[in-house]
Amino acid sequence: MSSPIEFAPGLTVQGFTPPLRLRDFKLIAFDMDSTLINIECVDEIADAVGRKAEVAAITEAAMRGEISDFKESLRRRVALLEGVSVDHLEQVYRHRLQLNPGAAELVLACKAAGLKVLLVSGGFTFFAERLRDRLALDFARSNRLDIQDGRLTGRLINQSWGDICDAAEKRRTLLEACDLIGCSPRQAIAMGDGANDLEMMAAAGLSVAYRAKPKVRAQAHVAIDMGGLDRLLEVVQP
Repeated sequence: MSSPIEFAPGLTVQGFTPPLRLRDFKLIAFDMDSTLINIECVDEIADAVGRKAEVAAITEAAMRGEISDFKESLRRRVALLEGVSVDHLEQVYRHRLQLNPGAAELVLACKAAGLKVLLVSGGFTFFAERLRDRLALDFARSNRLDIQDGRLTGRLINQSWGDICDAAEKRRTLLEACDLIGCSPRQAIAMGDGANDLEMMAAAGLSVAYRAKPKVRAQAHVAIDMGGLDRLLEVVQP
């Protein structure tokens, strides 16, 4: 890939010459935590049991790529959530979770241009499914927390496709969505911020890093370091 070029303040491109046409793409895939939304949900859930700092340290290391086994790091974090009530999850969704700036605008622009929208996350269905419905997204895949008697057990529930949505599963989900709608992965856009997004981003025709970790930013076609997600529309025009 060629050297990065500052296209505009806080907006860097490499490997292509802008502008591209949004209508030439058929799918856009978003990571959830710290990409489509402003928080890492697992960290905020951990706040209920006084373990936010401990869980957030593991999350940060995983997103930087310093922990190679994402599945094990997620299991460790989820185990620390044992006993948290569903009511607390609802409070996180209602009072702490916000869409990142430009998220709704970018989703609307993509849908208007005929793209299907995929949310694929190493986070949790409790939040991903609500966001899917709120933004009228086409697909969502994430991890399901085990809940018994209104409280988290500290475990995840195995789903039909496997146990944990990690980097490999994110990539597989993007390719599966492309196959489902009949497009090439070259016609997909993938947007993320952490190391577990890199495989998905590498499989897509256009990769976008949003306020991302250095390892991710360095490998993305587009890096948005200032402003909202809709800054992508400056280089991929509707």
